[in-house]
Formats: sequence, C-alpha cells, structure tokens
Amino acid sequence: MRVVGLRLEPGQNVPEHRNAIPVALIVTEGRLHFDDGLKSGEVGAGEMMLINPGERHTYRADVDTSAYLVFAGLPGVRSRTWTLRRKS
Repeated sequence: MRVVGLRLEPGQNVPEHRNAIPVALIVTEGRLHFDDGLKSGEVGAGEMMLINPGERHTYRADVDTSAYLVFAGLPGVRSRTWTLRRKS
C-alpha cells in the first residue's frame, strides 16, 4: 500500500489517465470534480471515491483542494475491483 498527498489549486486538473492498481481518493479539504467517461460528479471534504484498475478518469478542482490517494496493491499483481459489500 502507498499513500500520496495531492493538492490542487482552483482551475488545476489531472489529465485523463488509468491506474494499474485500485486507488481510493479521499478528499480532506475542498472538492474534486471527476469524470470517468460514463459518469461525472463531485467528491467533497470527508468523502471518498474508489477507482478500479484500468478505469480511465480525470479530476479537477474549482477551489483549493487537498486529498490523499491510497494505492492498494502492487503493479503487475492481479487486482480485484473495489467493493463495499459485506461478505456473507
């Protein structure tokens, strides 16, 4: 697992890209607007967005925004998609 801090100023964006491993994006201040080509939305302070391996996505900030990216896995190791369902 690896944790990376992200800070975006108003008007900054992260170009469209894909990740090889699952990522949890946790916004700690401000808000991020995201788009994955199928849906778009907003993630605010105290909220989390889950990004599955291989999903194309981009995000941008309209206000000063801070977040943590939690990379959950190792590149080249087969990853499962995220799920928040409980196992029975």
